[in-house]
Amino acid sequence: MNRRSTIRLVALAAAAGIAVASLTACSAGGDDDGGGDGDVTLTWWHNATSGPMPAVWEEVAAEFEEAHPGVTVEQTGYQNEELQRTLIPNALAAGDPPDLFQVWPGGELRGQVANDYLMPLDEAIPDTVSSVGATVNPWQVDGTTYGIPFTFGIEGFWYNTELFEQAGIDETPTTLDELVDAVGALREAGITPIAVGAGDKWPAAHWWYQFALHSCSPEVLQAAESDLDFTDDCWVEAGEQLEEFLGVEPFQEGFLGTPAQTGAGSSAGLMANGQAAMELMGHWNSGQIGGLTADGEVPAFLGWFPFPGIEGAAGDPTASLGGGDGFACSAEAPPECAELLAYIMSEDVQARFAASGSGIPTVSAAVASLEDPNLKTVAEGLADSSFVQIWLDTAYGTTVGNAMNEGIVNLFGGAGTPADIVKKMQDAAATL
Repeated sequence: MNRRSTIRLVALAAAAGIAVASLTACSAGGDDDGGGDGDVTLTWWHNATSGPMPAVWEEVAAEFEEAHPGVTVEQTGYQNEELQRTLIPNALAAGDPPDLFQVWPGGELRGQVANDYLMPLDEAIPDTVSSVGATVNPWQVDGTTYGIPFTFGIEGFWYNTELFEQAGIDETPTTLDELVDAVGALREAGITPIAVGAGDKWPAAHWWYQFALHSCSPEVLQAAESDLDFTDDCWVEAGEQLEEFLGVEPFQEGFLGTPAQTGAGSSAGLMANGQAAMELMGHWNSGQIGGLTADGEVPAFLGWFPFPGIEGAAGDPTASLGGGDGFACSAEAPPECAELLAYIMSEDVQARFAASGSGIPTVSAAVASLEDPNLKTVAEGLADSSFVQIWLDTAYGTTVGNAMNEGIVNLFGGAGTPADIVKKMQDAAATL
């Protein structure tokens, strides 16, 4: 196992011997109630806006209220990008954050901790912290835990097995050249090869992330994360690889304005309704696609395979790009916030999350509740990965991440070059 940094995690779903949080809401993972006198209202922001998860979180809030008389939980779902990039940063800066909210690891978390925005959790809910094993590492700063991941997985291609068969593609691509060949075969069969929601920008950025992951060595990736060092030639090579791939016209018409996950016309919607053969997306996409089908079910034609390696490149072909969603409590939140987080991370709730098809749970005992065969395949892909690099914009922090994403989107639109992406990253890093 390659453990060059704490965020390179393997076999999380197969980890054994990990303690799990108590099923009882009042126990808060085995800790004291910690509740105060009088009524308490907890505000909870998350990114569940479609599919099965809004109903699951609503049930969890109601159950917690029933087990904690006097506590009201006001939970609200927001679109992921809006939540991460706008709502939470603005609320924190204004001194009026929700009590419980989603946090992303890496540079963003480090910045929130530096500003004393988050509640330390190790003493408040120690059993919950230990229940997720090594997956908690990216949510720690200097050994202190400030967030708990409720899901963690890797990115890959969600594909339509029936459309692959129509195009005469017998096996999923294992190299970039084979992926290019598959795009050509699908085009010849009159099928849109790949859907991308470039209108939301981040799905376009993830394409460059994958090329960087497979063009740069693990040592270079490690240096970039710790030192924001982007001087290696592989960073420009990643953009050149992407530019060449864009030249084979892999995406749907109008991809620059297509949203990623909202509505039938989104990239996930195109997959759900059989209008595209592939989509590069995270582990959560199975549930997202299922929520956009006519019957609300994950289509039987859906399959998954990892992003292929690039022959001759310095990158590890078995490396994966991934990440997870975690929750944190505001530094000013009442103690009931930590109790709610502990309940969210209980084996019972994690099992329901797994059964919903919305992602891979981080509590190992709940992994057996995965019903979606594709999520089981993703979990296997995670276990087979030599290491997992978290999303690059998350790893590098908001300043560098935003500059990087802007440069990538410019390249997608024909208004930038591979070298421009790296220069934007270097210029942004110089301001820190």
